[in-house]
Amino acid sequence: MKLQIEVAGKKRRVELTTVGERPLWAIDGERLEANATEVSPGSYSILINGKSFDVRMERLSGELRAVTRGREFRIVVQDEREWRRDRGGSAEAEGRQQVLAPMPGKIVRVLVRAGDTVRAGQGLLVVEAMKMQNEIRAPKSGTIDRVRVIEGQTVNAGEVVVVVS
Repeated sequence: MKLQIEVAGKKRRVELTTVGERPLWAIDGERLEANATEVSPGSYSILINGKSFDVRMERLSGELRAVTRGREFRIVVQDEREWRRDRGGSAEAEGRQQVLAPMPGKIVRVLVRAGDTVRAGQGLLVVEAMKMQNEIRAPKSGTIDRVRVIEGQTVNAGEVVVVVS
């Protein structure tokens, strides 16, 4: 499988092949040893060339948001077949979505209330972790069903903070 991805504005060509059951990855032609395991919904343990990363992923309008080691990355993934089929059209999450805290931290700002209408990618709240503030965004356009946190509250990684339908 061949993909073109854009991470933090840099375009990369990713290729995945398998030898037996072993996946082989190449990024821009450079081979690397990599493996990923989903440990809970949206939370992955990733091993790249012997280095371990805990990564929290969430889908936003047409892109992914990855948070690891206190840093946030925006990722746009397109495989060649998808690109030809829809020429880069974006997709939103469907159905009722529970928005999870990507990391443990403190809620410093709540930007929406129950009943508010939001669009995909709109900021919902701000979490402070390790002296960095991270905005949590809506995974889809819709209505806020429930805000499960208040300003000043501490949250754990994976805790439901907002429900959007």
